[in-house]
Amino acid sequence: MHTNSPAILVVGGTGFIGSHMSLLLKQSGFTPIILDNLSKSHTTSALDTPIIIGEMNDRTLLNHLFHQYQFAAVMHFASFIEVAESVRLPLLYYRNNVCATVALLEVMLKHQVKHFIFSSTAAVYGNPIYTPIDEAHPLQPINPYGASKRMVEEIIQHLGVSDQLNYAILRYFNAAGADPCAILGEQHEPESHLIPLVLQVALRKKDAITIYGQDYATPDGTCIRDYIHVIDLCSAHLLALQKLLSRQASILCNLGTGQGYSVKQVIETASHITQRPIPIIQGQRRLGDPAILVADSTKAKQYLSWQPKHSDLATIIQHAWNFYCQYDNHLSKARA
Repeated sequence: MHTNSPAILVVGGTGFIGSHMSLLLKQSGFTPIILDNLSKSHTTSALDTPIIIGEMNDRTLLNHLFHQYQFAAVMHFASFIEVAESVRLPLLYYRNNVCATVALLEVMLKHQVKHFIFSSTAAVYGNPIYTPIDEAHPLQPINPYGASKRMVEEIIQHLGVSDQLNYAILRYFNAAGADPCAILGEQHEPESHLIPLVLQVALRKKDAITIYGQDYATPDGTCIRDYIHVIDLCSAHLLALQKLLSRQASILCNLGTGQGYSVKQVIETASHITQRPIPIIQGQRRLGDPAILVADSTKAKQYLSWQPKHSDLATIIQHAWNFYCQYDNHLSKARA
């Protein structure tokens, strides 16, 4: 391995964000090595990045990996992320998101790897007291998913205080979009994110999109969310990695755009881009859905010199649509 190509362990590297991150790392002169159990993803998302199939709490496997590669840093994208599932199966979320992360951190520190980048979430804030939400907002998660992320944040911060870890905790708002060349995209099973679900309707894989509540205190009555393009998200991780590797201080910051779009705006934009009708079903409000979730990302912009470049709604949906059309064509040819 070349000394000018540091190895980065990307845990959960075949998932939506992890796969895009692995690609960007490779394009930026790093050597990504993926560890993934493939419970929520496929090996195809790794492209030509080396992938080790296994669990992040498998200490024997981790010790072997850390011995084999002199990792410069670890990036963690392997958390479970379904809010409803976390309410139904809280122990699953605490076991995977907290306990398995502790095992990973212990092996890291044993091998004296100090640089850690953790994908966190706006769910740590709970129902917002004010918007846009900055990092000083109280942490009051309202579900096991958000609570598990908050616990890991605290563990990481304690390791930072004891000078064992140099970290970046990055709190995502709504990650969306796809690789601009349409070679990677969002493929959750089951899918719960709005933009992929809306585009599934446009592709006629679903009959309609359900809007959960149209009586919120927003201009059109539907929830407003801050969507950030996956490429912009990954560029922030790359900047954070470069900061850590140059021995700069740990950071915790939000990643969003400060611009919110309503559910109806997403549907209308998708219909315009796809040139297809998107039927709507009116549903009841869901428990724990805040009316508005928008980030104040001033800290990330200042500290990381980061600027989202692809996160206007039309670009996000266009890139996602390009990926789904290409993916659909591949599936059709494979079946033929």
